[in-house]
Amino acid sequence: MGREYTKNDGSQREVHMSEPVYQALKEQQRATGHLSEYVFCTGAGTPIDPLNVNKRVWKPTLKLLGMKDRRFYQTRHTAATLWLASGESPEWIARQMGHASTEMLFKVYSRYVPNLTRQDGSAFERLLLQRMGGGVE
Repeated sequence: MGREYTKNDGSQREVHMSEPVYQALKEQQRATGHLSEYVFCTGAGTPIDPLNVNKRVWKPTLKLLGMKDRRFYQTRHTAATLWLASGESPEWIARQMGHASTEMLFKVYSRYVPNLTRQDGSAFERLLLQRMGGGVE
């Protein structure tokens, strides 16, 4: 598997990475950085096979946690829901998701929009820090 282009030009984007996610990826890169340019790679330094990860990691983890089976792709929905619930801007979320407009967000996730006061990604970061026991600064 190699690098792939998005399904359409409108999906090309830069994705904002929150600080806790960035730090977790840096830690992972320290573990695998000597093998490859990829953060997640095989022992030979090649890109991981998503089907293999799905079968050997994702599905067993869901089962271990007692969660119902779901596609890994559904984590996109979890991200969108958490961003909305934490008060992020629907326009910002739509850009992160690669959507051309906010229409999809409001159709699917509108019940999670608490109000019209939005920020720029920091509310989700604060939510993560609170949940991880880091408190709010």
